[in-house]
Amino acid sequence: MQRQLVSVIIPTYNRAAWLKEAIDSVLSQSAQAIELIIVDDGSTDQTHELVAGYGDQIHYLYQDNQGVSSARNLGIRSSHGQYTALLDSDDLWLPDKLARQIAIMEQQPDLQLCHTEEIWIRRGVRVNPKKKHQKYGGYIFPYCLPLCVISPSSVMIRRSLFDNVGYFDETLPACEDYDLWLRITKTYPVHFIETPLIMKRGGHEDQLSQKYWGIDRFRIQALEKLLRSRELTPEQYDQTLQELRRKCEIMAAGCAKRQKMQEYDYYRQLPRRYA
Repeated sequence: MQRQLVSVIIPTYNRAAWLKEAIDSVLSQSAQAIELIIVDDGSTDQTHELVAGYGDQIHYLYQDNQGVSSARNLGIRSSHGQYTALLDSDDLWLPDKLARQIAIMEQQPDLQLCHTEEIWIRRGVRVNPKKKHQKYGGYIFPYCLPLCVISPSSVMIRRSLFDNVGYFDETLPACEDYDLWLRITKTYPVHFIETPLIMKRGGHEDQLSQKYWGIDRFRIQALEKLLRSRELTPEQYDQTLQELRRKCEIMAAGCAKRQKMQEYDYYRQLPRRYA
């Protein structure tokens, strides 16, 4: 039964040097997926040749460069499994990742999302996450407001959930995962496996978190969407507004430091719209 349940989606862009290890970590799982979908977001390196070497073990999709959200969404919409498992092309899964999550999802038919603990590798060296990156299970909406505490590579999501809460926001250049987890956790509890089942590799220059100054600007957009949605409880609204104020203060300080005074005024005044 396990072999018929999971679709794995790997979006990638010019990461042929990393992609092989990600693919091999999927194919070596103790519980195999029904399909592995690689969405090539316009790569100009050897990605196509690498994937072609795996033959029919991989379903390969290509699109012009439109960003990771678009690539993930294309893979999800093209998938056939009851569950969706995401894997970033620079990360790895440990061998029992799928098996552990399938067992939990099958035991809890109402559970919509399961995520796992992770091992952090930065520039080839294992590091310990900070306390603020601690992960949780249950109703974790308040924990998701400050920063992204769920890694896309660690999740297994019931495929039907995307039809209920929507897909990744393709208008966000970064923090698209932060936005989606907030939309999910405001309504649904999640399950957290405390055992590390993924290896999260970072520190390289092409990561979105390294590409943009003031990454909180995208989180602010996500928070504004929530505040406008009219889908929050009064307590959730207050929590979201409080986080919006905090992030706007951070952005305003950064703008003042860079003499961006028009943007400084914008972030200073923004929370008043929702007070």
